[in-house]
Amino acid sequence: MATISAAMVKELRESTGAGMMDCKTALTETDGNMEGAQDWLRKKGLSKAAKKAGRVAAEGLIGALSRGTRGVVVEVNSETDFVARNEQFQGLVKMIAQVAFDVGPDVEKIKAAKVGAVTVETAINDAIATIGENMTLRRAAGLEVKAGCVANYVHAAATEGAGKLGVLLALESNAGGDELAAFARQLAMHVAAANPLAIDPEGVDPAVVRRERDVLADKYRQQGKPEAAIVKIVESGIRTFYKEVCLLDQAFIHDPAKSVAQAVKEAEGRFGAPVKIAGFVRYALGEGIDRPDSDFASEVAAASGQK
Repeated sequence: MATISAAMVKELRESTGAGMMDCKTALTETDGNMEGAQDWLRKKGLSKAAKKAGRVAAEGLIGALSRGTRGVVVEVNSETDFVARNEQFQGLVKMIAQVAFDVGPDVEKIKAAKVGAVTVETAINDAIATIGENMTLRRAAGLEVKAGCVANYVHAAATEGAGKLGVLLALESNAGGDELAAFARQLAMHVAAANPLAIDPEGVDPAVVRRERDVLADKYRQQGKPEAAIVKIVESGIRTFYKEVCLLDQAFIHDPAKSVAQAVKEAEGRFGAPVKIAGFVRYALGEGIDRPDSDFASEVAAASGQK
């Protein structure tokens, strides 16, 4: 049996665009024959999947899963929203979330993990070949606490545990049970709606704060304010900024008369134990992806041979 080198796998991957593990399997199955491996991939539909790999996938679903003290959230992209409503794709997203929960949120580890006889990467490529659109596992994240709970919330759910926006929120507390989990879910819903940048001011990216300071200072300089006054005005503006972007300072969406920090304090009284928000993750579908400008009417006309 031929020895399959990393260089051979790299060459096959570059020529077909198929996944690394699929290329290695193809070479193993064909005893290192490059052309035979290419044909093997074509027969499996994996080269067909590779041809679609250059197309922008900015739709899809966010999958979220949490149990007890752990939770994960993943983003699996497709080219169109139609695919997000496809039951096969929905099942794929939920399966990937379960694998992430089992092996951790590292994307490459998730792709390499096996589900039955195939890897997740192979399952994605099989779905590409079957459904006919490019799909990618874009990112994944997880939260875990030693004591307390991790809750998830999925907004605009297409199916249970998968939708357009997903949130994980972790609470550290010796209090347990359904009440703590219900409160954590309320907080996750708040994060979905209010989109905080951090739990408290210490967690806000210093670059973001600097930019906000610069914007405020320039605004008041243009109004002719003296520099001594600008310093005080900017500091006041930064305090207001923190109330807008820090989770604990935001008005609690379930009771806007109190802040999230006050809601947590009241929860401590109900549970008879300290409660701390240990972290949160908020994934909105397609955020940060550059979407090419598209004239849908022109595309349809071109496809039908019209000008």
